[in-house]
Amino acid sequence: MLRYLTPVIIGLIWALACSFIPEPRRRQINAVVVGGAGAAYISGGGFGLGELAFTALMTAVAYRGLRSWTFIGVGWLLHTVWDVLHHRRGTPLIPSVHDSSFGCAICDPVIALWCFAGGRSPAELLRRFTAAGARSARRTPGAPMPGTATRPE
Repeated sequence: MLRYLTPVIIGLIWALACSFIPEPRRRQINAVVVGGAGAAYISGGGFGLGELAFTALMTAVAYRGLRSWTFIGVGWLLHTVWDVLHHRRGTPLIPSVHDSSFGCAICDPVIALWCFAGGRSPAELLRRFTAAGARSARRTPGAPMPGTATRPE
């Protein structure tokens, strides 16, 4: 059970710790980190020159991430795929820790979800979701949601 839960907790701790960094530095630091994550497997060489190609791809994604949380999230999902491939091949991120790539493949999507939510702090996320909940609670039953089109019958 801890094999699955620990990486999720690590991802949540990462998001929480990063939320103390003010924007835009928070986004810029995360872009640099996801770029570095792209180079994490180079020394193992599990996929030969493919490791360098993946690093180049992640560098391009990280560069776009300097201005976009979405690209940072995409970078973490790309790294998740790379983690799974390495785990299945038996070339883990940390050679002495057999399941290190497995854990990384669980942790990375947690960070990606946070990035897709705009890399907001927990307080900002809570305000956003409680405001959305309050708006939907004020809606008249049977009335269309604001911003949705209705079809004539």
